[in-house]
Amino acid sequence: MKENAESTFQRESKNRATPVPAIEELIQTHPFLAGLSPHQYRILADCAMQSHFDAGELIFREGDPANRFYLLQHGSVILESQTQQHGLLPIQALGAGDALGWSWLFPPYFWHFDARALEPTDAIFLYATPLRDECEADHDLGYELLKRMAQVMMRRLQATRWQLLKE
Repeated sequence: MKENAESTFQRESKNRATPVPAIEELIQTHPFLAGLSPHQYRILADCAMQSHFDAGELIFREGDPANRFYLLQHGSVILESQTQQHGLLPIQALGAGDALGWSWLFPPYFWHFDARALEPTDAIFLYATPLRDECEADHDLGYELLKRMAQVMMRRLQATRWQLLKE
C-alpha cells in the first residue's frame, strides 16, 4: 500500500507544470525588495500571501482603510482618482515589478486612489498592520521600506501632476 501511494505521488508530481515557489522566494526576487537581508525577507514572508485579481476587479477604493500593499508579479493595474469635473481620472498604470499602495505606511492609513486590475493580475499581498509593528521594532527594516515607498510616492505625485497638466 505504501508503495502505491508513493508512486501515485511521484506520478502526480511529474504531471505538474511548474512548481509553485515559496512566498519567501517570490519576495526575494521582486525588484521592489531587492537587496534586503535574509532576516528582513523572513519578516516580510510572514506577512505575505499570493493573491489574484480578475480583469476589472477593484483592488481597493479611495478612502477605505489601507491595511495592505501589493507587489505586482504579472498583469497590470490602473490607479484612478474621482474628480468633480472629469469623473474617474486615470493617474498611473502599474505592471509587473511595481509596488501598489503606500498609504499603509502613513497615518491615518486610508487609500488615496482607487486601484483596479486592467487584466488578470497576480500579486504578493503584504498585510501591513503587523508589518508596521515590525518596522517600529526593526528600524533598519522600517527605514528600508520607507525609502522605497518614498520613491513610489514620488512617482505617484509626478504621475498625478502630469494628468492634471493634461486637463
